[in-house]
Amino acid sequence: MFNAIGRIFRTPDLRRKLGFTLGIVALFRLGSFIPAPFVDFGNVQACLAANQTGATGLYDLVNLFSGGALLQLSIFALGIMPYITASIIVQLLRVVIPHFETLYKEGQAGQGRLTQYTRYLTIALGVLQSTTLITVARSGALFPSGAPECSQLITNDAWYAILLMVITMTAGTGLIMWMGELITERGIGNGMSLLIFTSIAATFPGSLWAIGIARGWDVFAIVLAIGLLVVVAVVFVEQSQRRVPVQYAKRMVGRRTYGGNNTYIPIKVNMAGVVPVIFASSLLYLPALIAQFNTPAAGETPQAWVVWITNNLTQGGQPLYMLMYFLLIVGFTYFYVAITFNPDEVSENMKKYGGFIPGIRAGRPTAEYLDYVLTRITLPGSLYLGLIALIPLIAFAMVGADQNFPFGGASILIIVGVGLETVKQIDAQLQQRHYEGLLR
Repeated sequence: MFNAIGRIFRTPDLRRKLGFTLGIVALFRLGSFIPAPFVDFGNVQACLAANQTGATGLYDLVNLFSGGALLQLSIFALGIMPYITASIIVQLLRVVIPHFETLYKEGQAGQGRLTQYTRYLTIALGVLQSTTLITVARSGALFPSGAPECSQLITNDAWYAILLMVITMTAGTGLIMWMGELITERGIGNGMSLLIFTSIAATFPGSLWAIGIARGWDVFAIVLAIGLLVVVAVVFVEQSQRRVPVQYAKRMVGRRTYGGNNTYIPIKVNMAGVVPVIFASSLLYLPALIAQFNTPAAGETPQAWVVWITNNLTQGGQPLYMLMYFLLIVGFTYFYVAITFNPDEVSENMKKYGGFIPGIRAGRPTAEYLDYVLTRITLPGSLYLGLIALIPLIAFAMVGADQNFPFGGASILIIVGVGLETVKQIDAQLQQRHYEGLLR
Protein backbone atom coordinates (compact mmCIF):
# COMPACT_ATOMS: atom_id res chain seq x y z
CA MET A 1 0.00 0.00 0.00
CA PHE A 2 2.72 2.49 1.02
CA ASN A 3 4.82 1.47 -2.00
CA ALA A 4 1.85 2.23 -4.25
CA ILE A 5 1.42 5.66 -2.62
CA GLY A 6 5.11 6.27 -3.13
CA ARG A 7 4.73 5.41 -6.84
CA ILE A 8 2.01 8.06 -7.11
CA PHE A 9 4.41 10.80 -5.99
CA ARG A 10 7.31 9.40 -8.06
CA THR A 11 5.23 9.57 -11.24
CA PRO A 12 5.44 13.18 -12.57
CA ASP A 13 2.05 13.15 -14.33
CA LEU A 14 0.16 11.72 -11.35
CA ARG A 15 2.03 13.97 -8.93
CA ARG A 16 1.09 17.03 -10.99
CA LYS A 17 -2.58 15.97 -11.19
CA LEU A 18 -2.75 15.25 -7.46
CA GLY A 19 -1.10 18.57 -6.58
CA PHE A 20 -3.50 20.46 -8.86
CA THR A 21 -6.49 18.73 -7.26
CA LEU A 22 -5.31 19.47 -3.72
CA GLY A 23 -4.64 23.11 -4.66
CA ILE A 24 -8.19 23.60 -5.99
CA VAL A 25 -9.61 21.90 -2.89
CA ALA A 26 -7.60 24.24 -0.64
CA LEU A 27 -8.93 27.30 -2.51
CA PHE A 28 -12.46 25.92 -2.21
CA ARG A 29 -12.13 25.55 1.56
CA LEU A 30 -10.57 29.01 1.88
CA GLY A 31 -13.52 30.61 0.10
CA SER A 32 -15.90 28.95 2.58
CA PHE A 33 -14.57 31.23 5.35
CA ILE A 34 -14.46 34.55 3.46
CA PRO A 35 -17.63 36.50 4.43
CA ALA A 36 -19.80 38.04 1.75
CA PRO A 37 -19.99 41.86 1.54
CA PHE A 38 -21.97 43.65 4.29
CA VAL A 39 -22.02 40.56 6.54
CA ASP A 40 -21.20 41.14 10.23
CA PHE A 41 -18.62 38.40 10.78
CA GLY A 42 -18.60 38.86 14.57
CA ASN A 43 -22.37 38.43 14.91
CA VAL A 44 -22.31 35.38 12.62
CA GLN A 45 -19.66 33.70 14.80
CA ALA A 46 -21.61 34.56 17.96
CA CYS A 47 -24.77 32.99 16.50
CA LEU A 48 -22.86 29.90 15.45
CA ALA A 49 -21.54 29.53 18.99
CA ALA A 50 -25.04 29.95 20.44
CA ASN A 51 -26.57 27.42 18.02
CA GLN A 52 -24.39 24.36 18.34
CA THR A 53 -27.06 22.17 16.70
CA GLY A 54 -26.95 24.31 13.54
CA ALA A 55 -29.91 25.11 11.33
CA THR A 56 -33.04 23.09 10.93
CA GLY A 57 -34.82 21.35 8.09
CA LEU A 58 -33.49 21.95 4.60
CA TYR A 59 -30.80 24.29 5.97
CA ASP A 60 -29.07 21.23 7.43
CA LEU A 61 -28.81 19.64 3.99
CA VAL A 62 -27.59 22.80 2.23
CA ASN A 63 -25.15 23.54 5.06
CA LEU A 64 -23.84 19.97 4.79
CA PHE A 65 -23.12 20.29 1.06
CA SER A 66 -21.50 23.72 1.56
CA GLY A 67 -19.14 22.47 4.28
CA GLY A 68 -20.60 24.88 6.85
CA ALA A 69 -20.26 27.88 4.52
CA LEU A 70 -24.04 28.49 4.45
CA LEU A 71 -24.26 29.52 8.08
CA GLN A 72 -21.03 31.51 7.70
CA LEU A 73 -22.75 33.61 4.98
CA SER A 74 -19.52 33.37 2.99
CA ILE A 75 -18.92 33.96 -0.71
CA PHE A 76 -19.30 30.18 -1.18
CA ALA A 77 -22.40 30.01 1.04
CA LEU A 78 -24.49 28.13 -1.53
CA GLY A 79 -21.77 25.56 -2.14
CA ILE A 80 -22.40 23.00 -4.86
CA MET A 81 -26.11 22.59 -4.04
CA PRO A 82 -27.44 24.70 -6.98
CA TYR A 83 -25.44 22.55 -9.40
CA ILE A 84 -26.73 19.32 -7.82
CA THR A 85 -30.31 20.58 -8.02
CA ALA A 86 -29.87 21.72 -11.63
CA SER A 87 -28.37 18.35 -12.63
CA ILE A 88 -31.29 16.46 -11.09
CA ILE A 89 -33.84 18.76 -12.76
CA VAL A 90 -32.24 18.38 -16.20
CA GLN A 91 -32.14 14.61 -15.73
CA LEU A 92 -35.81 14.49 -14.78
CA LEU A 93 -36.75 16.75 -17.70
CA ARG A 94 -35.57 14.03 -20.07
CA VAL A 95 -38.77 12.16 -19.18
CA VAL A 96 -41.00 15.20 -19.73
CA ILE A 97 -39.35 16.99 -22.68
CA PRO A 98 -38.61 14.79 -25.73
CA HIS A 99 -35.96 17.26 -26.96
CA PHE A 100 -33.84 16.62 -23.87
CA GLU A 101 -34.05 12.85 -24.42
CA THR A 102 -33.05 13.35 -28.07
CA LEU A 103 -30.01 15.39 -27.02
CA TYR A 104 -29.03 12.70 -24.53
CA LYS A 105 -29.08 10.04 -27.27
CA GLU A 106 -27.00 12.16 -29.67
CA GLY A 107 -23.80 11.27 -27.86
CA GLN A 108 -21.09 13.67 -26.77
CA ALA A 109 -22.39 16.69 -28.71
CA GLY A 110 -25.93 16.39 -27.33
CA GLN A 111 -24.75 15.76 -23.79
CA GLY A 112 -22.51 18.81 -24.09
CA ARG A 113 -25.61 20.92 -24.76
CA LEU A 114 -27.35 19.36 -21.76
CA THR A 115 -24.32 20.29 -19.66
CA GLN A 116 -24.62 23.86 -20.93
CA TYR A 117 -28.31 23.93 -19.94
CA THR A 118 -27.29 22.64 -16.50
CA ARG A 119 -24.83 25.53 -16.13
CA TYR A 120 -27.44 28.13 -17.04
CA LEU A 121 -29.94 26.59 -14.63
CA THR A 122 -27.26 26.51 -11.90
CA ILE A 123 -26.77 30.27 -12.19
CA ALA A 124 -30.54 30.87 -12.13
CA LEU A 125 -30.91 28.71 -9.03
CA GLY A 126 -27.93 30.50 -7.49
CA VAL A 127 -29.72 33.84 -7.86
CA LEU A 128 -32.92 32.40 -6.37
CA GLN A 129 -31.23 30.63 -3.45
CA SER A 130 -28.92 33.53 -2.59
CA THR A 131 -31.91 35.90 -2.52
CA THR A 132 -33.77 33.49 -0.23
CA LEU A 133 -30.75 33.09 2.05
CA ILE A 134 -30.24 36.84 2.39
CA THR A 135 -33.96 37.36 3.09
CA VAL A 136 -33.89 34.69 5.82
CA ALA A 137 -30.71 36.18 7.31
CA ARG A 138 -32.26 39.67 7.39
CA SER A 139 -35.37 38.36 9.17
CA GLY A 140 -33.29 36.70 11.90
CA ALA A 141 -34.74 33.23 11.16
CA LEU A 142 -31.48 31.66 9.97
CA PHE A 143 -30.57 30.61 13.52
CA PRO A 144 -33.23 29.11 15.82
CA SER A 145 -31.97 30.55 19.13
CA GLY A 146 -33.37 34.03 18.54
CA ALA A 147 -30.37 35.82 20.10
CA PRO A 148 -30.30 39.61 19.47
CA GLU A 149 -27.16 39.45 17.32
CA CYS A 150 -28.82 36.83 15.06
CA SER A 151 -31.18 39.51 13.72
CA GLN A 152 -28.24 41.82 12.90
CA LEU A 153 -26.20 39.67 10.55
CA ILE A 154 -26.28 42.17 7.67
CA THR A 155 -24.85 45.65 8.22
CA ASN A 156 -26.52 47.38 5.26
CA ASP A 157 -30.13 46.85 4.09
CA ALA A 158 -29.94 49.14 1.07
CA TRP A 159 -30.96 47.70 -2.29
CA TYR A 160 -27.48 48.03 -3.76
CA ALA A 161 -25.99 46.11 -0.81
CA ILE A 162 -28.49 43.27 -1.22
CA LEU A 163 -27.84 43.21 -4.98
CA LEU A 164 -24.07 43.03 -4.40
CA MET A 165 -24.52 40.15 -1.96
CA VAL A 166 -26.70 38.23 -4.43
CA ILE A 167 -24.17 38.77 -7.23
CA THR A 168 -21.28 37.72 -4.97
CA MET A 169 -22.91 34.49 -3.78
CA THR A 170 -24.09 33.60 -7.30
CA ALA A 171 -20.60 34.28 -8.66
CA GLY A 172 -19.25 32.03 -5.90
CA THR A 173 -21.50 29.23 -7.14
CA GLY A 174 -20.28 29.77 -10.71
CA LEU A 175 -16.67 29.73 -9.52
CA ILE A 176 -17.22 26.46 -7.64
CA MET A 177 -18.75 24.94 -10.78
CA TRP A 178 -15.71 26.06 -12.82
CA MET A 179 -13.30 24.70 -10.21
CA GLY A 180 -15.06 21.33 -10.27
CA GLU A 181 -14.77 21.16 -14.07
CA LEU A 182 -11.06 22.05 -13.85
CA ILE A 183 -10.47 19.13 -11.46
CA THR A 184 -12.29 16.76 -13.83
CA GLU A 185 -10.23 17.99 -16.78
CA ARG A 186 -6.76 18.38 -15.24
CA GLY A 187 -6.88 16.61 -11.88
CA ILE A 188 -7.87 13.23 -10.48
CA GLY A 189 -11.47 12.07 -10.12
CA ASN A 190 -14.78 13.80 -10.75
CA GLY A 191 -14.41 17.44 -9.74
CA MET A 192 -17.95 18.10 -8.55
CA SER A 193 -18.00 14.90 -6.51
CA LEU A 194 -14.64 15.69 -4.91
CA LEU A 195 -15.80 19.18 -3.88
CA ILE A 196 -18.90 17.66 -2.27
CA PHE A 197 -16.64 15.07 -0.60
CA THR A 198 -14.43 17.88 0.75
CA SER A 199 -17.39 19.85 2.08
CA ILE A 200 -18.82 16.88 3.98
CA ALA A 201 -15.48 15.53 5.23
CA ALA A 202 -14.63 18.98 6.61
CA THR A 203 -17.58 18.75 9.04
CA PHE A 204 -16.62 15.33 10.47
CA PRO A 205 -13.95 16.46 13.00
CA GLY A 206 -16.17 19.21 14.40
CA SER A 207 -19.20 16.93 14.69
CA LEU A 208 -17.22 14.20 16.45
CA TRP A 209 -15.55 16.69 18.77
CA ALA A 210 -18.95 18.20 19.67
CA ILE A 211 -20.28 14.72 20.56
CA GLY A 212 -17.24 14.07 22.76
CA ILE A 213 -17.61 17.39 24.60
CA ALA A 214 -21.38 17.17 25.04
CA ARG A 215 -21.86 13.46 25.75
CA GLY A 216 -18.51 12.31 27.11
CA TRP A 217 -15.60 10.44 25.60
CA ASP A 218 -17.11 7.02 26.27
CA VAL A 219 -20.05 7.93 24.01
CA PHE A 220 -17.51 9.35 21.53
CA ALA A 221 -15.71 5.98 21.39
CA ILE A 222 -19.00 4.11 20.90
CA VAL A 223 -20.06 6.49 18.12
CA LEU A 224 -16.68 6.10 16.41
CA ALA A 225 -16.89 2.29 16.57
CA ILE A 226 -20.45 2.30 15.21
CA GLY A 227 -19.34 4.72 12.50
CA LEU A 228 -16.59 2.37 11.33
CA LEU A 229 -19.09 -0.51 11.18
CA VAL A 230 -21.50 1.65 9.18
CA VAL A 231 -18.72 2.59 6.74
CA VAL A 232 -17.81 -1.08 6.24
CA ALA A 233 -21.48 -1.99 5.66
CA VAL A 234 -21.95 0.89 3.19
CA VAL A 235 -18.81 -0.10 1.26
CA PHE A 236 -20.08 -3.69 1.06
CA VAL A 237 -23.52 -2.67 -0.25
CA GLU A 238 -22.19 0.00 -2.63
CA GLN A 239 -19.91 -2.59 -4.23
CA SER A 240 -22.67 -5.20 -4.46
CA GLN A 241 -24.26 -5.78 -7.85
CA ARG A 242 -26.32 -8.32 -9.76
CA ARG A 243 -24.52 -9.34 -12.93
CA VAL A 244 -26.96 -10.31 -15.67
CA PRO A 245 -25.01 -12.46 -18.21
CA VAL A 246 -25.07 -11.35 -21.85
CA GLN A 247 -23.79 -13.25 -24.90
CA TYR A 248 -23.13 -11.78 -28.34
CA ALA A 249 -23.62 -13.90 -31.45
CA LYS A 250 -20.78 -14.22 -33.95
CA ARG A 251 -21.13 -12.31 -37.18
CA MET A 252 -18.91 -12.04 -40.24
CA VAL A 253 -17.98 -8.63 -41.66
CA GLY A 254 -15.81 -9.26 -44.71
CA ARG A 255 -13.15 -11.69 -43.56
CA ARG A 256 -13.33 -10.71 -39.91
CA THR A 257 -15.42 -12.28 -37.17
CA TYR A 258 -17.07 -10.00 -34.64
CA GLY A 259 -18.96 -10.86 -31.46
CA GLY A 260 -19.05 -14.24 -29.81
CA ASN A 261 -17.86 -12.85 -26.48
CA ASN A 262 -19.54 -13.03 -23.09
CA THR A 263 -20.15 -10.06 -20.82
CA TYR A 264 -22.70 -8.93 -18.24
CA ILE A 265 -24.96 -6.03 -17.27
CA PRO A 266 -24.02 -4.82 -13.77
CA ILE A 267 -27.13 -3.80 -11.80
CA LYS A 268 -26.12 -2.23 -8.50
CA VAL A 269 -28.11 -2.75 -5.33
CA ASN A 270 -28.14 1.02 -4.81
CA MET A 271 -28.59 2.47 -8.29
CA ALA A 272 -30.21 5.69 -7.08
CA GLY A 273 -27.26 6.91 -5.00
CA VAL A 274 -28.07 9.74 -2.61
CA VAL A 275 -30.78 11.41 -4.74
CA PRO A 276 -33.81 9.82 -2.93
CA VAL A 277 -32.48 11.11 0.41
CA ILE A 278 -32.26 14.65 -1.01
CA PHE A 279 -35.77 14.39 -2.48
CA ALA A 280 -37.30 13.10 0.77
CA SER A 281 -35.55 15.74 2.92
CA SER A 282 -36.70 18.55 0.64
CA LEU A 283 -40.31 17.33 0.49
CA LEU A 284 -40.59 16.89 4.26
CA TYR A 285 -39.26 20.39 4.78
CA LEU A 286 -42.23 21.97 2.99
CA PRO A 287 -44.76 21.53 5.88
CA ALA A 288 -42.27 23.04 8.34
CA LEU A 289 -41.67 25.95 5.94
CA ILE A 290 -45.42 26.62 5.61
CA ALA A 291 -45.81 26.48 9.39
CA GLN A 292 -42.91 28.89 9.82
CA PHE A 293 -44.66 31.50 7.67
CA ASN A 294 -47.79 31.13 9.86
CA THR A 295 -45.97 31.49 13.19
CA PRO A 296 -48.02 33.91 15.37
CA ALA A 297 -46.64 37.07 16.91
CA ALA A 298 -45.57 37.22 20.54
CA GLY A 299 -48.53 36.74 22.90
CA GLU A 300 -50.82 35.16 20.29
CA THR A 301 -51.97 31.54 20.39
CA PRO A 302 -50.65 29.45 17.50
CA GLN A 303 -53.09 27.59 15.29
CA ALA A 304 -53.65 23.89 16.00
CA TRP A 305 -52.26 22.68 12.66
CA VAL A 306 -49.09 24.74 13.14
CA VAL A 307 -48.55 23.15 16.55
CA TRP A 308 -49.15 19.67 15.12
CA ILE A 309 -46.64 20.18 12.30
CA THR A 310 -44.08 21.62 14.72
CA ASN A 311 -44.47 18.66 17.09
CA ASN A 312 -44.58 15.88 14.49
CA LEU A 313 -43.04 16.93 11.17
CA THR A 314 -39.85 18.69 12.15
CA GLN A 315 -36.32 17.36 12.51
CA GLY A 316 -35.76 15.18 15.54
CA GLY A 317 -36.76 11.79 16.87
CA GLN A 318 -40.50 12.04 16.22
CA PRO A 319 -41.79 8.59 15.12
CA LEU A 320 -44.16 10.01 12.48
CA TYR A 321 -41.41 12.07 10.87
CA MET A 322 -39.06 9.08 10.80
CA LEU A 323 -41.74 6.82 9.30
CA MET A 324 -42.66 9.30 6.56
CA TYR A 325 -38.98 9.95 5.84
CA PHE A 326 -38.34 6.21 5.42
CA LEU A 327 -41.38 5.63 3.19
CA LEU A 328 -40.57 8.63 0.99
CA ILE A 329 -37.01 7.40 0.48
CA VAL A 330 -38.28 3.95 -0.55
CA GLY A 331 -40.78 5.49 -2.98
CA PHE A 332 -38.30 7.96 -4.49
CA THR A 333 -35.74 5.17 -4.94
CA TYR A 334 -38.14 3.23 -7.17
CA PHE A 335 -39.08 6.43 -8.99
CA TYR A 336 -35.49 7.52 -9.69
CA VAL A 337 -34.31 4.04 -10.73
CA ALA A 338 -37.23 3.79 -13.17
CA ILE A 339 -36.09 7.08 -14.75
CA THR A 340 -32.36 6.36 -14.95
CA PHE A 341 -32.49 2.70 -16.08
CA ASN A 342 -34.74 1.96 -19.05
CA PRO A 343 -35.07 -1.82 -19.67
CA ASP A 344 -36.66 -1.25 -23.09
CA GLU A 345 -33.71 0.88 -24.23
CA VAL A 346 -31.14 -1.63 -22.93
CA SER A 347 -32.99 -4.49 -24.59
CA GLU A 348 -33.17 -2.62 -27.90
CA ASN A 349 -29.43 -1.85 -27.83
CA MET A 350 -28.62 -5.49 -27.08
CA LYS A 351 -30.80 -6.66 -29.95
CA LYS A 352 -29.19 -4.17 -32.32
CA TYR A 353 -25.71 -5.56 -31.69
CA GLY A 354 -26.71 -9.23 -31.55
CA GLY A 355 -26.68 -9.62 -27.79
CA PHE A 356 -29.02 -11.78 -25.74
CA ILE A 357 -29.46 -13.10 -22.21
CA PRO A 358 -29.06 -16.91 -22.12
CA GLY A 359 -32.48 -18.52 -21.92
CA ILE A 360 -34.34 -15.26 -22.67
CA ARG A 361 -35.56 -14.28 -26.14
CA ALA A 362 -34.37 -10.95 -27.52
CA GLY A 363 -36.75 -8.00 -27.61
CA ARG A 364 -39.74 -7.65 -25.34
CA PRO A 365 -39.02 -10.77 -23.17
CA THR A 366 -35.54 -9.38 -22.40
CA ALA A 367 -37.00 -6.03 -21.34
CA GLU A 368 -39.53 -7.77 -19.08
CA TYR A 369 -36.79 -9.91 -17.52
CA LEU A 370 -34.58 -6.87 -16.85
CA ASP A 371 -37.55 -5.03 -15.33
CA TYR A 372 -38.24 -8.06 -13.09
CA VAL A 373 -34.61 -8.21 -11.91
CA LEU A 374 -34.50 -4.43 -11.39
CA THR A 375 -37.69 -4.41 -9.32
CA ARG A 376 -36.45 -7.19 -7.05
CA ILE A 377 -32.99 -5.74 -6.49
CA THR A 378 -34.33 -2.20 -5.89
CA LEU A 379 -36.30 -3.39 -2.85
CA PRO A 380 -33.27 -4.17 -0.64
CA GLY A 381 -31.53 -1.11 -2.09
CA SER A 382 -34.40 1.19 -1.05
CA LEU A 383 -34.61 -0.36 2.43
CA TYR A 384 -30.85 0.07 2.82
CA LEU A 385 -31.08 3.75 1.81
CA GLY A 386 -33.92 4.35 4.25
CA LEU A 387 -32.06 2.75 7.17
CA ILE A 388 -28.83 4.65 6.43
CA ALA A 389 -30.76 7.93 6.25
CA LEU A 390 -32.43 7.24 9.61
CA ILE A 391 -29.14 6.77 11.48
CA PRO A 392 -28.75 10.49 12.41
CA LEU A 393 -32.38 10.67 13.60
CA ILE A 394 -32.01 7.49 15.65
CA ALA A 395 -28.81 8.87 17.15
CA PHE A 396 -30.62 12.09 18.03
CA ALA A 397 -33.40 10.14 19.75
CA MET A 398 -31.14 7.71 21.65
CA VAL A 399 -27.94 9.54 22.61
CA GLY A 400 -28.95 13.14 22.08
CA ALA A 401 -26.37 13.72 19.36
CA ASP A 402 -27.15 16.71 17.18
CA GLN A 403 -28.69 16.57 13.73
CA ASN A 404 -25.26 16.77 12.08
CA PHE A 405 -24.37 13.25 13.25
CA PRO A 406 -21.66 12.35 10.73
CA PHE A 407 -22.08 8.60 10.21
CA GLY A 408 -25.34 8.37 8.35
CA GLY A 409 -27.65 9.85 5.77
CA ALA A 410 -26.36 11.61 2.69
CA SER A 411 -22.94 12.29 4.22
CA ILE A 412 -21.72 8.72 4.59
CA LEU A 413 -23.13 7.67 1.20
CA ILE A 414 -21.27 10.47 -0.59
CA ILE A 415 -18.05 9.99 1.38
CA VAL A 416 -17.91 6.26 0.60
CA GLY A 417 -19.08 6.55 -3.02
CA VAL A 418 -16.68 9.35 -4.01
CA GLY A 419 -13.81 7.77 -2.09
CA LEU A 420 -14.24 4.42 -3.86
CA GLU A 421 -14.53 6.02 -7.30
CA THR A 422 -11.44 8.21 -6.80
CA VAL A 423 -9.35 5.30 -5.57
CA LYS A 424 -10.41 3.26 -8.61
CA GLN A 425 -9.31 6.05 -10.95
CA ILE A 426 -5.92 6.35 -9.24
CA ASP A 427 -5.56 2.57 -9.39
CA ALA A 428 -6.34 2.53 -13.12
CA GLN A 429 -3.74 5.21 -13.85
CA LEU A 430 -1.12 3.38 -11.78
CA GLN A 431 -1.79 0.17 -13.71
CA GLN A 432 -1.28 2.01 -16.98
CA ARG A 433 2.17 3.16 -15.89
CA HIS A 434 3.49 0.45 -13.55
CA TYR A 435 1.38 -2.65 -14.33
CA GLU A 436 0.49 -2.70 -10.64
CA GLY A 437 -2.32 -0.74 -9.06
CA LEU A 438 -3.13 0.81 -5.72
CA LEU A 439 -5.50 -2.02 -4.79
CA ARG A 440 -4.65 -5.73 -4.58
